[in-house]
Amino acid sequence: MGQRLQLHQILKTLLGSDNVYFQPPSTVTMKYPCIVYERYETDTTFADNLPYAYKIRYQATIIDADPDSTILDALSKLPMCVYTRHFTADNLNHDIFTLYY
Repeated sequence: MGQRLQLHQILKTLLGSDNVYFQPPSTVTMKYPCIVYERYETDTTFADNLPYAYKIRYQATIIDADPDSTILDALSKLPMCVYTRHFTADNLNHDIFTLYY
């Protein structure tokens, strides 16, 4: 199984449902609460001018009507995961994390 698919399974387990979406097109109708994630950046470490280590950074957004969602605590405990920001749109709370996997 690829690394992204492993991350997908971890996010589904944290959420407790199948409402996890990777780069969903606008035609997908999402069910809430959910986690939407996408590739954000990559970090490459070089040694002797050659790539030595390569890590993909993802941006994961928890979308929930509950402003005190417990999903935040679960996601924040993942290794290499940092809370970035919060905003509200369409009466839904969006909490954004960046993580490496």
